[in-house]
Amino acid sequence: MDNDMLQSWIEQISLDSFGRPFLHRATFNDRLRTTGGRYFTKSHNIEINPKQLTAYGREETEKIIKHELCHYHLHLMNRGYQHRDADFRKLLAAVGGSRFCKSLPEVQAARRVIPHRYKLVCRKCGMEYLRKRKVNPAKYVCGKCRGKLQIFMLDLATET
Repeated sequence: MDNDMLQSWIEQISLDSFGRPFLHRATFNDRLRTTGGRYFTKSHNIEINPKQLTAYGREETEKIIKHELCHYHLHLMNRGYQHRDADFRKLLAAVGGSRFCKSLPEVQAARRVIPHRYKLVCRKCGMEYLRKRKVNPAKYVCGKCRGKLQIFMLDLATET
């Protein structure tokens, strides 16, 4: 799907769901990572993430388009167009738009939990503290007995 097809698709959704024409420009933006689309209040243009269309299909992308069109139409009517506004939430529910878009698989992979890389051990009582980032053990003491701490780097292949 190219930008011209997206433009006509959004114009059709606007007429069918909102009963109002979409008179501005709609484009794909493949640089979007964590959002399904965005509406620009100054230019009134809409950008859609093409990765959402590829990953989840036309139905989910249409919900994203309806979400952005809610911003668009409410802003042009000088009504509450922000996520927190009652007008926005009411219109979004009425047209069946999505409140949040689904997370892309590539973003989910990037959000994986980073394993603990460092272990601080109290020299006095043996209490262990796991850390993801390296810290200076001279700046801290054991929370249990106030003893000095010693730092060890964990082998990620054997421990988690």
